[in-house]
Amino acid sequence: MIGLELLDRIKAESNRQSEKLVALRRILHQNPEIGLDLPDTQRVVLDVLSQFPDLEIQIGVQCSSVTAVLRGGAGTPGGSNPVVLLRADMDGLPVEEKTSLPFASRVKGAMHACGHDLHMAMLCGAVETLYSVREELSVDVVFMFQPGEEGYGGAKLMLDEGVLSAAGQPVDAAFGLHVFSAGMEPGVFYSRPQTLMAAADVVRVTLRGEGGHGSTPYRAKDPIPVACEMILALQTLVTREVNIFDPVVLTVGTLHAGAAPNVIPDSVEFGISLRTYSEDTRHRMLLRIRELTQGFAGAHGMHVEFDVDEGYPVTRNDPLEHEFALSSISKIFGESRVQTMKDPMPGSEDFSFVLNEVPGAFILLGTPAKGSNAADAPLNHSPLAEFDDSLLVDGVCVLATLAAAFPSRRKAYQP
Repeated sequence: MIGLELLDRIKAESNRQSEKLVALRRILHQNPEIGLDLPDTQRVVLDVLSQFPDLEIQIGVQCSSVTAVLRGGAGTPGGSNPVVLLRADMDGLPVEEKTSLPFASRVKGAMHACGHDLHMAMLCGAVETLYSVREELSVDVVFMFQPGEEGYGGAKLMLDEGVLSAAGQPVDAAFGLHVFSAGMEPGVFYSRPQTLMAAADVVRVTLRGEGGHGSTPYRAKDPIPVACEMILALQTLVTREVNIFDPVVLTVGTLHAGAAPNVIPDSVEFGISLRTYSEDTRHRMLLRIRELTQGFAGAHGMHVEFDVDEGYPVTRNDPLEHEFALSSISKIFGESRVQTMKDPMPGSEDFSFVLNEVPGAFILLGTPAKGSNAADAPLNHSPLAEFDDSLLVDGVCVLATLAAAFPSRRKAYQP
């Protein structure tokens, strides 16, 4: 495990940055950008990183990403250091902010409602902290500033552009941190081994029949009642074919058909949101949805079409890296600040693409606004979501410690 002297220095350096981190977070909060093209946000991050001349910096081609590599100076002479990746997402949401905070969003229709502004500030703080002790590090660190987490798959684009090989050799482990404005106690770090968050997919089904007059349905092929049969059967599919210990959440959230009460339409369209907690069940459900709807369509002499939008995979923590992360946090802040979650979360996260390639862990941090009740505070993505940015220093300390301590963790588990 990391030496106490270095741990104390990391804590002190993180705490020293408190005012600067809050100021940076609030600048980012006032100027949110959405999606994969975040030029102003990228510029702010690059301005921060420019203070550290030894960093190796790359910017994305397909998106406004920033990758920085810090080389540790205390590795084995002539050898190669292990490589740890630390990640922060950068994009806001298409939400009109309603918090009335003095640093509320200045961009109409855009808000950092999911805390990505805090994530960026924490990772910038981790850069500065680790830079200050770089000569004592026996690890190389890749800092991954990623656009487009909110449904755009920015992590996948950064993988395609080589973020995992940015240090010149493969990443050995990856860690990310996500804040929550509600549902988690302030200052408590949460996670669990194996499945942490669900996969999220969308299926759009178009059922094509034959339109006609409402007075003579026998001369048409009415797709509406058949679509209703499909939707009800999909609910039965979940309750009768899915292992209750590997659950599925299937929601039909859109249904569009017809334009007049006395007209049988040619087609019906409905959209399915599918959440699953294992990759096997995910792929089996996508197959069974297709088989079930095709069966109903064929039985009624109709045709069905599919548009499957495969979203983010299951977010799965490597058990060893999860144990390492939570034990490190316990050493920093005490066991009262760490909680192992009983159940996974139904939300999804594109850090899953990274964790599918390298072992690692995703950690959650309760950051409800001061004075609020975590149980009923506005949730992430709410226009009223507020976060306690006094906890930024704790996130910085955790990220920096996970990177600095990783070489000793790896040695401990090597045969």
